Amino acid sequence: MASLEFSGTLTPSDPYDKAVLIVGQLKHLVKLKFKDVQCKLGGRVDAETFDTSIGSLHPTPTDQCSLWLNSATVAALPLKCSRHNTPSRCHSLTKLVKNCLAGGQEYIVIVCERENVFASGLAVARALPLYSAKSNSTSGSRKVTVEFLVIEDERIAQLNEEELQCLRAAADGVRLAAKIVDMPCSEMNVHHFVKEVEDVAKELKVSVQIISGDDLAAKGMGGIYGVGKAATSPPAMAILSHVVPNSTEAIAWVGKGIVFDTGGLCIKAKAGMCGMKRDCGGAAAVLGAFKTAVKLGFSQTLHAILCLADNAVGPEAQRPDDIVYMYSGRSVEINNTDAEGRLVLGDGVAYAVKDLGCTTIVDMATLTGAQGIATGKYHASILTNNENLETTCWKIGRSCGDLVHPVPFSPEMHSSEFSSAVADMKNSVADRSNAQVSCAGLFIMSHLGHDFLGSWLHIDMAAPAYSGERATGYGVALLAALFGDRSHNSLLRLVGPPGQVRNNGSNMEEDIADGPKRIKLT
Repeated sequence: MASLEFSGTLTPSDPYDKAVLIVGQLKHLVKLKFKDVQCKLGGRVDAETFDTSIGSLHPTPTDQCSLWLNSATVAALPLKCSRHNTPSRCHSLTKLVKNCLAGGQEYIVIVCERENVFASGLAVARALPLYSAKSNSTSGSRKVTVEFLVIEDERIAQLNEEELQCLRAAADGVRLAAKIVDMPCSEMNVHHFVKEVEDVAKELKVSVQIISGDDLAAKGMGGIYGVGKAATSPPAMAILSHVVPNSTEAIAWVGKGIVFDTGGLCIKAKAGMCGMKRDCGGAAAVLGAFKTAVKLGFSQTLHAILCLADNAVGPEAQRPDDIVYMYSGRSVEINNTDAEGRLVLGDGVAYAVKDLGCTTIVDMATLTGAQGIATGKYHASILTNNENLETTCWKIGRSCGDLVHPVPFSPEMHSSEFSSAVADMKNSVADRSNAQVSCAGLFIMSHLGHDFLGSWLHIDMAAPAYSGERATGYGVALLAALFGDRSHNSLLRLVGPPGQVRNNGSNMEEDIADGPKRIKLT
């Protein structure tokens, strides 16, 4: 484990006892003069060696050159960047940092443009996980300091304290989310997760409400209650509220927090169950993003709704054919107990509308294995009733480094997949080959209510939530940046949208003689 610091200036150091990595895109590295980084090299590298090393870099896709033993390195990020990638090349930056970490006290000097500072700083945070159960892991023995050289035309600028504050808050959020996802259910069950929520509420001085166990059933939240009722740690809905007097918006971020997913009675195969501690990735990201946004001054009312459950097997486990009564008032016939995430989120989004009066709702979840097939390991799938929000989210994903890509929004084509003879709907599709990612999201949307005219965005980040055997903290940067125009922080506003995305409902119209009318979604 390592502590992480950010600095806007370079402090003198010697690679003999403090390793240094100088990294950036080649077009930026060639603008460096030896004097710009000389203080990091402790007199062990001369100008000719530095210039020769820069000239020897031929990134395909990356390249690196040792300046002094293994303790001083210069590295170049990929030259090419497609329109669906992030200009910061932050995914490659994370890999380079992991490969070059030396342990102890070390420095990473990032050379980039100001608009890439946010994504680049968080790329380092993803390379430094907080959780470890190894017997030789010690706390506080390592410190990584990230220093920035900001390229502005032909000069090098510095970051100010407000920008550094943004990096610290966002990196803390990313590492918190990754820690929660990395921890096994034995150490991060629903009770432990609620404790994390309460700690965040105490730190931010915001209100928190916990609805747990039988109280969920009494309130009519059959989705969350049914999924988690067989576990020794009862299910819970945790609501954090940052309330701004006279705000013009009420925004809800809703996260799926399945602390472990056995699949329920439709139990997963042996190989498919390993790694299911990560099924709380959506709730972890929402918690980390909420902490980040509020710390940096969120100008509107914001709620984080965390839907927490352990989808366990036991005498009380819900069965296929059971009928669940959701908080939305709709009944659901269970035909797959392993399609549980949409059940807990259905209650979460309904609560956002009915109890909190939210008109902008984002739900985030490790929802479907099909997501990784549809949009891959790096891009989450997004589904929304708001075309402007879809376009904005795609752009912000490239800006902040949490990439996304839209999937089809066609409820009139796909909602029939959930038809039931005895209930309002089933919880899993009839045809798994028919836009499964879209269908899973549409199930959640159906519990917003027929008259919901606000903006809804669903983010399925099952594959980007982890890389190898480690969590990535995906989603924290995306949520914070997507609503960056509501922040008081200048760096978050820089990576955020240029103007607020206003509610425009479903973007669906019906052409009839009397003129266009909105179709009510079912």
